[in-house]
Amino acid sequence: MASQDWVDKDFYKILGVAKDASDADIKKAYRKLARKYHPDTNSGDPKAEKTFKNVSEAYSVLSSKEDREQYDAIRAMGGGARFSAGGSGGHNGGGGFEDVFGDIFGGGRSAPRSNPGYGGSGLPPEFADLFGGGGFGGGGGGGFGGYQPPATKGADRTASTTISFAGSINGTKIALREPNGEVIDVRIPAGIKDGQKVRVKGKGQSGAAGAGDLMVSVHVKPHDFFVRDGNNIRIHVPVTFAEAALGADISVPTLTGDMVRVRVPAGTPSGRTLRVKGAGVKTSKSEGDLLVTIDVTVPQKLSKEAEEAVRAFAAATAESDPRASLKNKAKL
Repeated sequence: MASQDWVDKDFYKILGVAKDASDADIKKAYRKLARKYHPDTNSGDPKAEKTFKNVSEAYSVLSSKEDREQYDAIRAMGGGARFSAGGSGGHNGGGGFEDVFGDIFGGGRSAPRSNPGYGGSGLPPEFADLFGGGGFGGGGGGGFGGYQPPATKGADRTASTTISFAGSINGTKIALREPNGEVIDVRIPAGIKDGQKVRVKGKGQSGAAGAGDLMVSVHVKPHDFFVRDGNNIRIHVPVTFAEAALGADISVPTLTGDMVRVRVPAGTPSGRTLRVKGAGVKTSKSEGDLLVTIDVTVPQKLSKEAEEAVRAFAAATAESDPRASLKNKAKL
């Protein structure tokens, strides 16, 4: 690296450390950045490759006590000035940037390192474990710093399917047919939600390190009665006015097809929701509840006896006005 580069580049800033950072801080910062920008994890990204080179360059200087002392001195004296290496307008009318700092550090000193020389992986030996140990291929061949990119799996493929509501609750198995006639069996787990995906390993595109996976998006047909809300199931159940006013025990259906008894408290208004614990969707990790919303029904036609009974009820409750507070609530 030319000394001019040492004036131009702020290695502390490149590594994201303070100028008085300890050796441990510098090593920690490099480890983090090398893992993030190493070509192995950024294949085909020239920007990441350039960043990795700059980070490696910065670490090679700041990790060496001698080079760091030289770098700090050069930065302090250079002050950001521009010099030409070998031009006629150099310092004090002669020589270039290299000449000036060559004199300061003894003239005969060899140029500072321009290539860390870390071998095939592009990493210092002390960071050989950064990607799980071992190297990145031999010293020859193409690629960044001579390393050989690791073999990769093939790309994933995608597909979609639509299943019944019952299939989503209880689990099911579907068959997807390939264009070549091959049939792939896909097991849909119980409790799957609309829009979730199922992974079928090894059924993606082929690759040097094995085939990728097949990702199947699952769509669930809605049910006419049951409505899923997370792992809860919502239903609407009609009750008579008498059941709502006086209270009653009613039977409601569940996902299993069994009926369960639900107590409707006296005075239950239309729209109130009652909960049946554990009667919702069951998965391997949790189970939901059955949420029963009460709908108070109004008879469309009354017999003479029923009409007389309702009139008698109305007379008995004439002093009760359910709209008495509306005027105050409506004030602006």
